[in-house]
Amino acid sequence: MPVIAVIGAQWGDEGKGKIVDMLAEKVQMVVRFSGGDNAGHTVVNQYGEFGLHLVPSGIFSTQATCVIANGAIIKPDVLLKEIDLIRSRGVDTSRLFISNRTHVIMPYHILFDGLEEEVRGGKAIGTTRKGIGPAYADKIARMGIRVGDLLDKDGLLERLRPVLEYKNNILTKIFNVKPLALDEVYNEYIKYGERLAPYVRDTVTMLEAALDRKEWVLMEGAQGTMLDPDFGTYPYTTSSSPMAGGACTGAGLGPSRITHVLGIFKAYCTRVGGGPMTTELKDEMGNALRERGHEYGTTTGRARRCGWFDAVAARYSTIINGFTTAAITRLDVLDGLPSLKICTAYRLNGKTIHEFPASIAELEKCQPIYEEVPGWQTSTNDARHFEDLPENARRYVKRLEEVIGCPASIISVGMRREQTIHKINILPQ
Repeated sequence: MPVIAVIGAQWGDEGKGKIVDMLAEKVQMVVRFSGGDNAGHTVVNQYGEFGLHLVPSGIFSTQATCVIANGAIIKPDVLLKEIDLIRSRGVDTSRLFISNRTHVIMPYHILFDGLEEEVRGGKAIGTTRKGIGPAYADKIARMGIRVGDLLDKDGLLERLRPVLEYKNNILTKIFNVKPLALDEVYNEYIKYGERLAPYVRDTVTMLEAALDRKEWVLMEGAQGTMLDPDFGTYPYTTSSSPMAGGACTGAGLGPSRITHVLGIFKAYCTRVGGGPMTTELKDEMGNALRERGHEYGTTTGRARRCGWFDAVAARYSTIINGFTTAAITRLDVLDGLPSLKICTAYRLNGKTIHEFPASIAELEKCQPIYEEVPGWQTSTNDARHFEDLPENARRYVKRLEEVIGCPASIISVGMRREQTIHKINILPQ
């Protein structure tokens, strides 16, 4: 029962889309277990270039069943547009399924997301304002609407009426904005339910059946570990767990079923939105990394904050996820640089620390302690074996393996599938 969890190891945008798209050709099921359309996975393959937000990156596989599981959250119109776009490009979507337990973003979630960010002012979290946080909050508060509810006309009305009354009281009395009309929201979402109905299944049963057949399964994470609401840079985090443990609760999978945890690390660090980032470069080198790596958000287009590799955060990520191997992505972005830096420790209040602080106040005071290593100043784009890399590139990867705390199985040297080095094979031949 081989199950591989593909986990973002940093602050998201590590290149999970390419890795899942590539690995999906060898597996029978890909399961997206967290996040919503605030996450964007860029995929480049024979069909072209895609910025996926909800559909699993394995959709381009010729054999894999793709599942949007209960831990994810969907905005129906965004999902339907994405499905239509993919189909228009010649991609088969008949193997795409959505859990009937997946929660749905409602119009009031988007309103609250924007209004709450405005109230925070200079302390805004930097959300995408797509309603993700408020929707997950309603899930925990037991006020959420699930995909299965959209297929029950009477049941949806009964469930929506008291929730919308409650939300409208807050909108009108606290934020002084117009209320939402029950009939408009209800009719809109019933139509979504009609279109989504062919995709809706009890996906827990589907997943269990695949495992009983000894099929290979990929669990596709969204965002990154350092955005986890328990272990990330809280409160500057996302609203669902992007970690390996989240793969279990986000899909209905027992922990003992996961046989391999693949941590995706960018060869440097990036972050979108607010919150501390110890190795952030606010200088010409930071700008150079951004332009060389085209570091702009797939979902928002916002410029990503860029910095050197943070080994303190990386080790912490390995510990709390239990990575068995790592994928090092965007190594090619560092081509041509005369030297590179790796943050191996922090300096806090005059002391050297190697642990990642839980306190934002402490983390904001941390200064990076760097070791400098030589660059390789030549292209890695055509390398297909580890031995093909320049000597200093090999040394850099080996040093990252040491500071991360696990071996690298995959090294990405470009956007395309074939621009990949498989250092350790983790899939069936």
